[in-house]
Amino acid sequence: MTWTVIQPGDFEWIDRPNAEGVVTRKSAEVTEPGGLTQSRARKWRLLPGARGKRHSEGAQEEVFFVHEGTLTALLGDPWERVDVSAGGILVLGIGTPIQLRNETDSEVRLFAYGAPPIAGQATVLEDIGDI
Repeated sequence: MTWTVIQPGDFEWIDRPNAEGVVTRKSAEVTEPGGLTQSRARKWRLLPGARGKRHSEGAQEEVFFVHEGTLTALLGDPWERVDVSAGGILVLGIGTPIQLRNETDSEVRLFAYGAPPIAGQATVLEDIGDI
């Protein structure tokens, strides 16, 4: 039996610049320090106005738990806007187009979890732009 505890101060936050080189997102890995072998996980901080790459995962289902703020997700093709408030969970099936955004004036914090732990199967899609 094994377990790992990662305390809030233990996370190493990495700046994630957008296409213009401006840091609008930060992430902290959970997979390796957490000892995950059958899944992947990461914490995200989205600054006001942040938006991730629109993509679809080819081999992984994903779960997003919002623990602070309101996350905007643009889902499907054609896309549909879904807002997930603090305490809410968004579950995505394999191949679902998604773009995560922060359309608010406050930081959004979330936990992203995916399984199986397969990387490199995502297809990057055209950015939706302003909504």
